[in-house]
Amino acid sequence: MSDYDPHAVEEKWRERWAEKGTYEADPTDDPDPTFVTVPYPYPSGGMHIGHARTYTVPDVYARYRRLRGDTVLFPIAWHVTGTPIVGAVERLKSGEEKQLSLLRDTYEVPEETLEELETPMGFARYFIENHYKKNMKALGLSIDWRREFTTNDERYSKFITWQYETLRDRGLLEKGLHPVKYCTRENNPVTTHDLLEGEEAEFQDYTLIEFEWEASGDEKSAVVPMATLRPETVYGVTNAFVNPDAEYVRASVDGEPWVVSREAVEKLRLQAREVEVEEAFAGERLVGERVANPVTDEAVPVLPASFVDPDNATGVVMSVPAHSPDDWVALREAKADAEGMAAHGLDPEAVRAIEPRAILTVEGYGEFPARDAVEERGIESSADPRLAEATREVYNREFHAGVLGEQYGEYAGEVVEDVREALKREFVDRGAFTSMYEFTEEVICRCGGEVEVAEQETWFLRYDDPDWKTEAHEAVEGLTAIPENTREQYDHTIDWLNEWPCIRNYGLGTRLPWDPDFVIEPLSDSTIYMAYYAIVHRLRDVPPEDLTREFFDTLFYGREAVENPDDRALALREEWDYWYPVDVRCSANDLIANHLTFYLFHHAELFDRPNWPRGITVMGMGLLEGEKMSSSKGHVVLPAAAIEEYGADTVRFFLLNSAEPWQDYDWRDDAVGDVRDQLTRFYARAEAVIEADAPDERPDLRDVDRWLLSKLAATVADVTRAMDGFETRTASQAAFYNFEEHLRWYRRRAGSGEAGIADLDRAGARWTLREVLRTRLRLLAPFVPFLANELHERLTGEPATEWPAAVEAWRDERSEFREALIARLADDVRDIVEVTGTDPERVRIAVADDWKRDVFDAVVERALADDAERATAPDVGAVMGEVMADPDLRERGEAVNRLVGDLAEAVRGREAATVDAMREVDERAVYADASDFLEREFDAEIEVTVEADADFERAGRATPFRPAIHIE
Repeated sequence: MSDYDPHAVEEKWRERWAEKGTYEADPTDDPDPTFVTVPYPYPSGGMHIGHARTYTVPDVYARYRRLRGDTVLFPIAWHVTGTPIVGAVERLKSGEEKQLSLLRDTYEVPEETLEELETPMGFARYFIENHYKKNMKALGLSIDWRREFTTNDERYSKFITWQYETLRDRGLLEKGLHPVKYCTRENNPVTTHDLLEGEEAEFQDYTLIEFEWEASGDEKSAVVPMATLRPETVYGVTNAFVNPDAEYVRASVDGEPWVVSREAVEKLRLQAREVEVEEAFAGERLVGERVANPVTDEAVPVLPASFVDPDNATGVVMSVPAHSPDDWVALREAKADAEGMAAHGLDPEAVRAIEPRAILTVEGYGEFPARDAVEERGIESSADPRLAEATREVYNREFHAGVLGEQYGEYAGEVVEDVREALKREFVDRGAFTSMYEFTEEVICRCGGEVEVAEQETWFLRYDDPDWKTEAHEAVEGLTAIPENTREQYDHTIDWLNEWPCIRNYGLGTRLPWDPDFVIEPLSDSTIYMAYYAIVHRLRDVPPEDLTREFFDTLFYGREAVENPDDRALALREEWDYWYPVDVRCSANDLIANHLTFYLFHHAELFDRPNWPRGITVMGMGLLEGEKMSSSKGHVVLPAAAIEEYGADTVRFFLLNSAEPWQDYDWRDDAVGDVRDQLTRFYARAEAVIEADAPDERPDLRDVDRWLLSKLAATVADVTRAMDGFETRTASQAAFYNFEEHLRWYRRRAGSGEAGIADLDRAGARWTLREVLRTRLRLLAPFVPFLANELHERLTGEPATEWPAAVEAWRDERSEFREALIARLADDVRDIVEVTGTDPERVRIAVADDWKRDVFDAVVERALADDAERATAPDVGAVMGEVMADPDLRERGEAVNRLVGDLAEAVRGREAATVDAMREVDERAVYADASDFLEREFDAEIEVTVEADADFERAGRATPFRPAIHIE
């Protein structure tokens, strides 16, 4: 094995790149530079191996483009906006054990350093310097470190101020009442990035139907609001359900008496309602009461049900058993529980008398769709998980195809989907309906607080503006979306996106310039920061007070945008104009629904079309030993530990080779160890080639040398094509693993020694292997830059600085086909040996007679008749007509017929160059030339003859390119 020391090699190249400023990118004469970005990290904790992949993938592409001769900018910065860092500091200062364990045990923060983390920027700076930046440099990321900044920097805030003043003046920023995610612990709006659980939760706009409780005795009447997503089903209500053990309250809500669950009180307050609680009582008090349907005026009974969640909406549920599988099963269980009903003071017979009411019809169901869906699945209990599936199915089919019954008056006969909103408006106008927001799932803030829906006076971005949506769709249309199937996700997000609250009450970040009590939230201050990268290192020479609205207008819109343009801004504009637009944005797939689409919206509005984003590549999720990584649970691998154990090149190569960027990948220690061993073997073999004295001029080459060079030329083309499509796994597989297979064959064919290196005593082999190594090192340089540059410098005297061209002169279809024949023959012999269990002393090989080659020529002529570039499926009948014109062939009858079919299949779809190679090959000579190799492979005598001269029984079965084989 090699004495390869990855840590020594890697440290050497890190120091050299840093000293030379190798990746500090400045404008050059290159008219079309490449600008690659990735979301800046949020340093609310340490960097784990999943982050390492996120930042290494774009680095590979950046390195590739540099090797292609591009001027490349790959910058990074630090996103600190918002509350997660503030929350982390507060948990640290309060001594929260979970937070302390995360810092000490998972991220290995020294005890004596914890005090430095007790301010938000102190916390951020620790993880920036000791985790992210340190690990990024260790991984060899080709970042221009001059351009780093944090989103709390004063100059960056001036840039964001310009952005939001511009959007406000263009009418795309408004203030109004809007639903927001609200942390009840921090008393602050939050966004997706602030959440510990419920990141995918959406707002549900429930309709509240105001049933009337006509209380008896001393009780006062009150509204009992019941939440539904299907207001049109109000005609089908047969009863209501409450949880008898939950706490309910009578309260004044906007001056009107309501009865709701205790949990609903705070939700209603958050949603801009005035709520005063008057009394509290158990839900049992409502059981047996009757509530009046505000649409039908019918009073229906209230039944007990433990499944009612008091934390969902108002805690009171209306029941429509004919059209809700949930309600069908719940009512069925209530009817069957006579003892339980009696215990709550209900007449079991009265409960059993409740009958479902059909209010609409839908094709494929009977009178009661809910019953059909339940019975079809054999659902016996309200605890059956299939009930949710049944409910979704019924709701969807009734919404899209349900026809309303006669009780709907003027809407009778209409499809629900077409009239739901009109019906809802009519009921609201009657004063019978109102609304309430709720989440689709539980939502928890990173601080541990519960998150509820709140309606607040807030500033929001008007993503519902039709002209802005049109611009965003146009940006998607001109985008290179990788993979292509994500394009429709951007369009879908643009279509459903409405107003987006863009401020919060406190946290780090830029203050809203005209209302400084508020901070612009994280997803809203990270939409065009890529433009800031282009000029940040030079902007530091401009005092913050000079960074006015007019300064940035000049910078981004030019001299004509203002009356007195600032010369400094005009100078900066030249650099911004050189780098923009962003060529590739690498980001997580789940950010299409927010950040990436916001990125497109803001670029489309604030910049001219030539500066809109050119490409976005989405990234998959990382697993660790088959499970999702989780910092909070300590289920992570720290890059520093992985690099220490395996080396940076191994870490990079595993992360890049395990899946395409948009696919999920799984970090497994045993597999990473295998990659390390493979790179070590590669290094050893490379050293042997470097140390061999290869001639400078190309010597005489054998067929197998020409075959390897042909494979090399094809590999260069394949890797280049894959890299252009951002298929980093395909590219690395082709450059490394696939070509290792070619080399393995080459070593077998050319003779091998102890180290597994081809016969280096031969000048042709030494020259060939040197050319192969030189080319492969340049192909591998984006993936394993330390190893590749070290070996390339040892081989050539300089690091890898150019991407290899696919040398067309090396493409040799005849050599490739000849080697393919030899490989297949060897496989066929091996199969026979294994099946028969023999130890061969002699292998006799008989190639097809000349008449069979004549048939092949006829097949080829017909196959290439319609397409000179690629053989089509020839008309077998036409070929037979031509062949049978030859009297000698006509006599062979059925044998010719079978042969034509076999050979037609053999050439179908092959490129013309390959077919030509097949026509020209002398099979007997090929096998004879390979006899030494075959003798080594099978430790047997090899005899090559033609079918007519062979004296073994199966010789007559030989066909072109498939000789007959006899083993003795």
